[in-house]
Amino acid sequence: MKNDTREATPGSGQVDYRALAASIASLTEGEDDVVALMATVACEVHHADDRFDWTGFYRVVAPELLKIGPYQGGHGCLVIPFSRGVCGAAARTGEIQLVPDVDAFPGHIACASSTRSELVLPVADASGRLIGVFDIDSDQPDAFGEADADALDGILRSVFGAVK
Repeated sequence: MKNDTREATPGSGQVDYRALAASIASLTEGEDDVVALMATVACEVHHADDRFDWTGFYRVVAPELLKIGPYQGGHGCLVIPFSRGVCGAAARTGEIQLVPDVDAFPGHIACASSTRSELVLPVADASGRLIGVFDIDSDQPDAFGEADADALDGILRSVFGAVK
């Protein structure tokens, strides 16, 4: 994980990812239940920065199908096929989706009309099997950068990489 050592300032769009990673590691130590891990990560990340308007997981529940998992924020879409939207693209390609303007993303699914930008990261278990995606929406345009993607990817790998 690349360390992002920026200090957290509420509403500034800056997160002390080193402290966030340490907090999540402490809270999840010894836990192997995927839903409990998802709930903890969603809560901690959501409250780390005002940019994070909706923060949660979509779980792989069948071939090519995601269903909503633990989240923080308003209601999310209940079901997302791999063939649709930003979450589907992350699941289908296995690549992080950093979307500065959701209106410019072909096939974007508007689960919330307030969403302006989005960051979606694939989540795999210890065997490398995709277990879901971690979705962060913002009501601000261009709210996320590479530093956010890198730091959050490191946190997710640390938390879920040992889950079997």
